Amino acid sequence: MDYKQLEESMRRLALAAGDVIMDIYGQDDFDVKSKSDDSPVTAADEAADALISEGLRAVFPDVMLVTEEQSESHTAKGDTFLIVDPLDGTKEFIHRRGDFTVNIAYVENGVPTRGVVYAPAKKRMFYTRADGQSIEETGPLHPDVIGQQNIIAVSKPDNKALYVVASKSHRDQATDDYIKKYKVRDMKSAGSSLKFCLIATGEADIYPRVGRTMEWDTAAGHAVLTGAGGRVVCFDNHEELTYGKDDFANPFFIAYSPDVELKEA
Repeated sequence: MDYKQLEESMRRLALAAGDVIMDIYGQDDFDVKSKSDDSPVTAADEAADALISEGLRAVFPDVMLVTEEQSESHTAKGDTFLIVDPLDGTKEFIHRRGDFTVNIAYVENGVPTRGVVYAPAKKRMFYTRADGQSIEETGPLHPDVIGQQNIIAVSKPDNKALYVVASKSHRDQATDDYIKKYKVRDMKSAGSSLKFCLIATGEADIYPRVGRTMEWDTAAGHAVLTGAGGRVVCFDNHEELTYGKDDFANPFFIAYSPDVELKEA
């Protein structure tokens, strides 16, 4: 893989998809449909998916591509592939809360090594550079003009006063019960893959997810967090979360700064 070409392509496609999403977001009304699993899908999901998929296939025609919105890709088998969630946080989008993201990642041998997470409504963009270091780009976020690239890194947490981030739309009692095992200074709620990025920047220390997710929901955020020095492990045994699993379904997991002293499930 040409990592420089990958970095440039993921960044450019994420920004272009963000523009398409925000055009629809700005409309007075937009259609919301239900998929077979009853999850919502909008014209923004579909338009962003078409744009990203076409762009990736043009540049990387020989790399396996998995995307949430193309069910035929969900039967693909392999441990090295591109994986896309064109609009993570559709519920946040529908309710106009702004916490939605564009996600593109590259998985190698079951590990997400490169990724981009772009929150167009919040004007925040995080990605792994060709060298594997994660950055947050600030400035105009223009496809042809690269702004300031600020290196990001996980926190050095105080285990007696942790900053926890949890899901905005999927918070439940099991999550709260697990969080109670820690000494918490403050709680944040965030939608979509932004939770990984808040840990990557040191704005939070730990994100436990006791609920269903798919690999396209997590791969880009996982890559960004890894490039900032963080980890993502399975909830029950604390082994590394891997990719290319059957049906691309994830177990429960914990994303965190490595200096957090993890509690048992």
